[in-house]
Amino acid sequence: MYQPNESRYENMEYRRCGNSGVKLPILSLGLWHNFGDITPYGTQQQILRTAFDHGIVHFDLANNYGPPYGEAERNFGRHMDQDWHTHRDELFISTKAGYDMWEGPYGNFGSRKYLISSLDQSLKRMHLDYVDVFYHHRPDPETPLEETMSALDHIVRSGKALYVGISNYKPAEARHAAEILSELGTPCLIHQPKYNMLDRWIEDGLTDVLREKKIGCIVFAPLAGGLLTGKYLNGIPEDSRISKDPRFLRKESLTEETLRRIRTLKEIADARGQKLHQMALQWVLRDSVVTSALIGASRPEQVADNCEVVHAAPFTQEELQAIEKALQ
Repeated sequence: MYQPNESRYENMEYRRCGNSGVKLPILSLGLWHNFGDITPYGTQQQILRTAFDHGIVHFDLANNYGPPYGEAERNFGRHMDQDWHTHRDELFISTKAGYDMWEGPYGNFGSRKYLISSLDQSLKRMHLDYVDVFYHHRPDPETPLEETMSALDHIVRSGKALYVGISNYKPAEARHAAEILSELGTPCLIHQPKYNMLDRWIEDGLTDVLREKKIGCIVFAPLAGGLLTGKYLNGIPEDSRISKDPRFLRKESLTEETLRRIRTLKEIADARGQKLHQMALQWVLRDSVVTSALIGASRPEQVADNCEVVHAAPFTQEELQAIEKALQ
């Protein structure tokens, strides 16, 4: 029987999520790539246990995480039954809907029909009565935003989620969504955008909206799909994501300009006595508007290694300037 590390909460830093009572670990575990049928169940179990032992209490899913679609949630339901049902109140579990999940007009985007049906399916797969936060995964250009946000409000009032959030919303969209939710009486807890050293789009207005509206921020792909680990500086390893699962990261991403930036960043990390991926995680967390960074892992050792960022020395002004120069 799994016995968690008794000092787990001493090994993690927690930040308040916007203007709420929720505190999240600065690193959260995303179950995007490695909790479908491509990863052995025992490996999944060790990743989850290692995360919790290091104070990571937030596990992030979505309806179509796998592969195949729904498999990550189904596997997580098995893990809930075996390891986590006695620790449910210590965990902060999220899921999402907004991308394609099933065929027909009701299995995609942002209608009330899709969101409520999808969450009902997710709860059954995960063996849960409720999730802590439910996200609309992406904006829907055809469904009125009022309908989508009303569905999120209904989901909270029905007890199927404690909080709601949005993901991949641009600044104006995020502002409008937050205002609708505020009027309905169900505040937007959190926004989940993509953000890393190589993709800084949220700095062009979104972080300003999140500060103004007092919304938390949890960033995904903080390591740019593995590019910011440095593993591709000398070619494409056989066990890498590009080789094994190139759905979201392809070899075309390895341009000379990108590799030049990564080499320079690695030099800065080496001078700090830090691994490149640890520095990349610390960098996205440098601004307190970012509540947490979502990490993925294919092995438990990667989780423990990423958690070293909690104990890293703060950046000096000179180091931040050197990073900015390297990214130009």
